[in-house]
Amino acid sequence: MSFTSSAGITGPQAHPEALDAAVNSRPNVNRTARKAGGATFSDLLNETIKKASHPTPAVGGAGPLQSNGLGIVGMSPNMSRGNIMNTCNPLDLAVEGEGYFVLTDGRRDVYTRAGSFAVDANMNLVDPATGFHVKRIGSEGEIAGFQTPAHSEIRIPYDTTMPAKATSEIAVSGNLSANAGFSAPQKQVITSGLSYTYDNGTAATEATRINELDQHSGVLTSGTISIGGYKQDGTAIDADTTFAVDRSTTLGDLISHLNTNVLDGSTASLANGRIRITDDTAGYSKTDMTLSYSGNSSLATPAYFEISIPGGEESGNISITVYDSQGDKHVLSGAFVRAGAANTWDMILTSIAGNADKISIPNRRIEGISFDAGNGSYMGLNGSNSAEFAIAFANDAANPQTIRLNPGTPGKLDGLTQFAGNSTAAAKDQNGHGAGRLSTVSVNNEGTVVGAFSNGVKRNIGTIQVATFKNSPALEHVGNGHYIPSAGSGEPVAGRAMTGSAGSIHNGALEKSNADVAVDFVNMLQTQNGFQTNAETVKTANEILKELTSLIR
Repeated sequence: MSFTSSAGITGPQAHPEALDAAVNSRPNVNRTARKAGGATFSDLLNETIKKASHPTPAVGGAGPLQSNGLGIVGMSPNMSRGNIMNTCNPLDLAVEGEGYFVLTDGRRDVYTRAGSFAVDANMNLVDPATGFHVKRIGSEGEIAGFQTPAHSEIRIPYDTTMPAKATSEIAVSGNLSANAGFSAPQKQVITSGLSYTYDNGTAATEATRINELDQHSGVLTSGTISIGGYKQDGTAIDADTTFAVDRSTTLGDLISHLNTNVLDGSTASLANGRIRITDDTAGYSKTDMTLSYSGNSSLATPAYFEISIPGGEESGNISITVYDSQGDKHVLSGAFVRAGAANTWDMILTSIAGNADKISIPNRRIEGISFDAGNGSYMGLNGSNSAEFAIAFANDAANPQTIRLNPGTPGKLDGLTQFAGNSTAAAKDQNGHGAGRLSTVSVNNEGTVVGAFSNGVKRNIGTIQVATFKNSPALEHVGNGHYIPSAGSGEPVAGRAMTGSAGSIHNGALEKSNADVAVDFVNMLQTQNGFQTNAETVKTANEILKELTSLIR
């Protein structure tokens, strides 16, 4: 009976501690990533009143008669993942797996599931509640200067300016029709990129004198216009072809000189102040022209002649925005033209919207783009032809910008193709951009911080470190949602999201507490019932002792 009293009192002593565990979850039910917990009961006292007996021929064996007390060996945290809640804040992060974010104060590391982060005045990613820095892993962002190689903290460089990058490659893809064509072959038409005017903007006519043009300055006494280019068949115009001008020379005189002394197979005219050259016969053509002026005055001449209508049986137009060395935009327009040889096309620049200083004729056409007659795949360029354009922009006229055309991998169908049907070829990408500043950041599922710049370019800035433990329920809670390793948890294994058991990272989301209100209320009621039951045991034992005492009297 004495054991009954002493063992019975252990129940009322243990159950209030269990109630504390249930009550402690209530204020934390809305805390980010807060983990619920419960008490673990075990035997506190143990007495064998009667030992077990062996069976006999008459009766079977009997088990031992024992009495146990109740105690609490510890509080067991529930480290299971809580629900993921979207917040739309790009620096709120949640781990869907077993991983923990790693924070540091410079002296020790702590681990947390609460990923409500912010950027401090020094551009470091931190836990704003404590100021602890978020640690990174790997070398992502170091080469670009976003991260410091010797430091493990993640820097979000909102003060970073990205310099402009000149376009050096254009990727094209799509189909060039093997059988489609115009109803009748086209005659090539080229038009000067410069429109001549007089009297502050009035379109010049053939009667307009050269020294009256808005594009002329100084006193014209004598000058020379040098003429170059190619005829329809690709042969060069004579290198020494020139036209002498003086104060009485008109644009009509220049047009007449072109038709009489220069052009062979083409005809020159003037349309809205622009010099126009039209082939006399339809078909594939390389007609092109350059004009330059020298004299005791100044006369602007066209930087190039636009190809208004490409000559040939079939062509497909494309356009794409490119960038020069200072980040200025230019729209390149081009055309794929079916060449004379079977399964062969040319790519020519037809015009440039922007401040182009000059396009040299050999550098505006990529010749001999060939295709396999059997499977329609791109096969490369014929002979020694180059897949590059060269354009001199006005801001750096002395250094022409080379732009390579990437039609795909020879022998594969990953770029241009030639099949029957419509022509769908288009420029799909280019590698240049203007200058920009970091404007926003996001984090992908692998924990990589991706920066979006004002110029539309995205760059990887760094990778967030995620640690895992062999036994995470044994982590020691040190407040603020932070944990540190214990002897039971094992040492942290540093890694990144989407590897091992670390799980993926959700951007713009937080992990809610895994405490369940309904379960906690049920546990509280059960704890209350357990307390009352154990208290009745003590009360009953006390009454029996009183009865025994009265018998002695």
